[in-house]
Amino acid sequence: MAIRKRKFEAITNTGFSTNNTRTEGGRLTNKDGSINLRKVGMPFWERISMYHSLLRMSRAKFLLIVFSFYTTMNIIFATIYMMVGVQHLQGIIPGNDLMTNFQQAFFFSSQTLTTVGYGHISPVGLATNIVASLESFMGILSFALVTGLLYGRFTRPRAYLLFSENVIVAPHKGKRALMARLATFKNNHLTDVEAQVTIAMHVEENSQRVRRFYALPLEISKINSLAINWTIVHLIDEESPLYMMSEEEIGKAEVELLYFIKAFDDHFSNIVQQRTSYTFKEMVFGAKYIPMFHRSEDNSTTILDLSKISDHERAELPEMVISSVNA
Repeated sequence: MAIRKRKFEAITNTGFSTNNTRTEGGRLTNKDGSINLRKVGMPFWERISMYHSLLRMSRAKFLLIVFSFYTTMNIIFATIYMMVGVQHLQGIIPGNDLMTNFQQAFFFSSQTLTTVGYGHISPVGLATNIVASLESFMGILSFALVTGLLYGRFTRPRAYLLFSENVIVAPHKGKRALMARLATFKNNHLTDVEAQVTIAMHVEENSQRVRRFYALPLEISKINSLAINWTIVHLIDEESPLYMMSEEEIGKAEVELLYFIKAFDDHFSNIVQQRTSYTFKEMVFGAKYIPMFHRSEDNSTTILDLSKISDHERAELPEMVISSVNA
């Protein structure tokens, strides 16, 4: 008996390079779907879009940046008021303590920047009024920008998909299958959900180790509605690039599985998408997923336990069947 050899057509429209391994730097796509890439060759401010960065960063980081900007602006203008002279701020009680004067100038700056203007302190003199007017103008612009960014962050369409931590190789229909599980973790509803899976693996060609990409056929590539969870299944049969590859061979090939999900969100009335990837270290061989939904106690509704998205148990894999090659 001999292994049935098949040639699979590699795809070249992934956007990634297919050069040899010396040009690579780790995984292609991070777990959160971002591309594992750092661009150089241009000044930092020319290759970074602050708008996109502020929209995509985490909520905590965004609030920290806004608070830091607000504090920095008040420190700068408080310093300017100190240079002009605190005696030009009517209502301030000048003291011998520098920190006390700076503290009063700082809080006057915060009242001016936010256009609150309690009236306890007011500018006196041309120079101080010019600084206060400039600060009020900058405050209006700044808060308009922050308001726009907050609106953009809240209204930006997102898929809100939760992927399993690992991809498993499980028994399926008497063969082996590659499985990953996903579900929505917000109260949004996705319809017309499509999945595409691409595998990146290293092969030997002309005495060189190169990376090639192959599309993995899925048992079901599109569902009408993602109401509960979806297990994306790729059957490892004669049509699979992983056919007859052992766990050791898959590890040596340094495979990376790229998952692309596209769906229609009926809340936003817009198409949303999300992606993630799994490396060989995130593959579990000989396992099967544990169901993550059950009926409620009164049998009136279905309970989806998102904490079980990655739960699996051991399962015996069927032996790989070696097919004969026709002469």
